[in-house]
Formats: sequence, structure tokens, C-alpha cells
Amino acid sequence: MTNPSTPAPAALTGRIIGQTENAIRAVLDRLLAETGTTFHQWVVLQLAATEADIPAERVVAQLVDGRKVPVAVAEQALADTEAAGLTVPGRSPAGLTVTLTPAGRERYERIAAGIAVIAARLYGDLPAADLETTQRVLTTVTERANAALAGAA
Repeated sequence: MTNPSTPAPAALTGRIIGQTENAIRAVLDRLLAETGTTFHQWVVLQLAATEADIPAERVVAQLVDGRKVPVAVAEQALADTEAAGLTVPGRSPAGLTVTLTPAGRERYERIAAGIAVIAARLYGDLPAADLETTQRVLTTVTERANAALAGAA
């Protein structure tokens, strides 16, 4: 018999979220390994694919803020994509920029196509309403965690 004053265990916990993320990441890492791309390099390619001549500062900030990596790790990922011939640095009035090379575009498209297949297999038969709810819940949890990291909570 449970004590009525004891809260029921949460249906969604950090452990469940972590296990899910780890499983999905392992599938992604396998795909990335086929192309010789690290996860952080993949993030750089994604960002550079979404915006031509993206400011390098924004790429680094996205890795630092979004992936919670040190600045040095973000800068190394950027340098690694350049050394691999996947990105090329440029300059705009606002500062340094990053652009995909043709090889970088091809690698991005190859990985993105693989991810589309994986996503269809993992999420394709789940109800859209469930996916929308999950997205809202995880976005809220992420916002709260980021606020806690910033000292606001």
C-alpha cells in the first residue's frame, strides 16, 4: 500500500530521457562513423548547411550553448571541418564566416539522408499528436535546465 502523501513516481525522468538520447546517439554515431565524421563536426556541417557564410562566432556559440561543450572543443570542431576540406573560412563585414565546400555539402546531404531513414524507422509510425506533445515537453524541460545552468532557477 502506498502512502497518499508520497508523490507518485514521475512517468518521465532524466533517466528515461538519458537512455533515449544515448540510444539515438549510438545509432547516429554509427552513421557518422561510416563517413569519418565526428558528432561535433556534424553539428558544424548542419549549421553551415542552413546558412551560407554563417558567422563562425555563431557556430561556436551553438556548440557551446546547445551541446554544452567548452569553447575549445567547439573551435576544434570548426578547425577539423576546415582541415578535412568540408568547410572553408571566409570574411564578411561582421567577421569570420564558415561555408560548406562541395565535399562538405555532399557529406552533409549523405548524412542527412541517412538520418531521414533512421528517423522514419524510429518515429515514423508514432502519432503526430504524441510527437508534438513530446516536443513541447522536452523543450520546456530543456529551457528549465538551461535556466538552472544560468543560475535563474
